Amino acid sequence: MDRKLDRGAESRLNSADGIHCFMDVVAKEAEEYALDHTTPMSALLEEVEHFTLTKAAYPSMLTGRVEGHFLQMVVQLSGARHIVDIGTFTGYSALAMAEVLPDDGELLTIEKSEEHARIAHSFFDRSSSKHKITLRTGEALEILKALPDAKTDLVFIDADKRNYIAYYRESMRIVRTGGLILADNALWYGRIFDPKDDDSRAVSAFNELVKKDSRAEKLFLTIRDGIYLIRKLA
Repeated sequence: MDRKLDRGAESRLNSADGIHCFMDVVAKEAEEYALDHTTPMSALLEEVEHFTLTKAAYPSMLTGRVEGHFLQMVVQLSGARHIVDIGTFTGYSALAMAEVLPDDGELLTIEKSEEHARIAHSFFDRSSSKHKITLRTGEALEILKALPDAKTDLVFIDADKRNYIAYYRESMRIVRTGGLILADNALWYGRIFDPKDDDSRAVSAFNELVKKDSRAEKLFLTIRDGIYLIRKLA
């Protein structure tokens, strides 16, 4: 989530049940500077971004250029070939990572909302990387539980916050030793500093659980709304 919102997007963002009202955890000038100094994404990803900002109900859920390019670099630097993306939304993160996977790489993206899945599919179908992407709809936990142990190189968690701990536990099971887990919204719009609602408490509890997990090496990154980068040690 790393681009300026137009007025309409900001209005929708701030009126959606109060969920997405947030404090700026990174100065707006720094965000805009980072955006300006980051390589542009593909034309299709720029289209996904424009669609999400102008037509989606919750534009703040978009990954965006800076975080999207970060994900691409992580995939390329780690040599990941098998990826699980928990939370498809309009398809930005899945498409970004799939674009830099090797031709025989595989990305499973999971989405609960049929409407979001339909939108994401419409973009995937136009991508030269579509053969690398499998989109499954349903409850993420049930889908994760059916995946084999230690066969995944990278998991990106960006779904309902109250299940972050459950997603993390399943991710640690399916990720190979040396594999990576990235959890988005680890700062949760600054609400983790004084958590008063269920989602804020869930993200705060997740962060503390990861911090204490001796099976993992951790790096908490302040990229926009926070990314917790986790490497499985054992």
